[in-house]
Amino acid sequence: MTMQRRRLGTGGLEVSALGLGCMGMSQAYGPGDDVESVATVEHSIDLGMDFLDSSDIYGVGHNEELLSKVLAGRRDDVVLATKFGVFRKPDGTSGVNGRPEYVAEACDASLRRLGIEVIDLYYLHRLDRDTPIEETVGAMGRLVEAGKVRFIGLSEVGAATLRRAHGVHPISALQTEYSLWTRLVETEILPTCRELGVGFVSYSPLGRGFLTATVTTTEGLDASDRRHLHPRFQGDNLQSNLDLLAVLRDMSAAKGCTPAQLALAWVLARGDDIVPIPGTKRRRFLDDNAGAMNVTLDAADMETLDAAFPPDVTAGDRYPAAQMVPLET
Repeated sequence: MTMQRRRLGTGGLEVSALGLGCMGMSQAYGPGDDVESVATVEHSIDLGMDFLDSSDIYGVGHNEELLSKVLAGRRDDVVLATKFGVFRKPDGTSGVNGRPEYVAEACDASLRRLGIEVIDLYYLHRLDRDTPIEETVGAMGRLVEAGKVRFIGLSEVGAATLRRAHGVHPISALQTEYSLWTRLVETEILPTCRELGVGFVSYSPLGRGFLTATVTTTEGLDASDRRHLHPRFQGDNLQSNLDLLAVLRDMSAAKGCTPAQLALAWVLARGDDIVPIPGTKRRRFLDDNAGAMNVTLDAADMETLDAAFPPDVTAGDRYPAAQMVPLET
């Protein structure tokens, strides 16, 4: 397998065509294993998947500290992305902060945890509706001027917000959920990215594991696994969504690949300006994901998958109600 490279934006940011989402190493999908997580990150770099995605809220700083163990010896081998803006309140709930003064504070804190001098791609994790996006992005631009950040990005914002932000400082990447069962960005957001020259980073390209065709019930998941709370994995929604997998299973069997590899190959084929970042904390799943680079889909394959997974076919919202509030997509 040869890992391809793709460009995000027009400023010269180049990353591996497949990245590694690191959130699950610190939260959301059951207990982590720091030793295996570090080994997974190291293995990802060895495979050429050098685009690592983190956030200061993942494990409330734990994820960045975990990555620092790898970055200490391999900083030049990595394109490091992290995010700010979501924070944990004293009562345990989440808030969003995009105020200019917080932008600077959050960046300095991330740099300390990561043990590095510059962040390659720095995202606003969620839109702060109480702070004009121009003010937030202006502060992010000043981080670039100060040499603390190379490129800036946004996550889960709509087309209008993206346009306003891009008018203040070039946005290199928009990160939003995108997969066979989450296709709403195709209507307006992806076309706007392409018009502006903004790269697109697809998170949860495997539908939080659903598109691996191995998660058919939540009964075997750890009690702390957040999928217990996600509407798409609940009751009638899950039963309806399971019916979508037949085509994925049949086509992957015919091609001699796994359903996960087929689902990732579909995202990769949607455009060379799109970079999926499937998350995992285990080397065996990383190897499986990397195998997507060997899967070729022709026009007929794409038509079949598009027909099997049309936009809006998925039953249930993609997040619990409270987490849907800050989304513009």
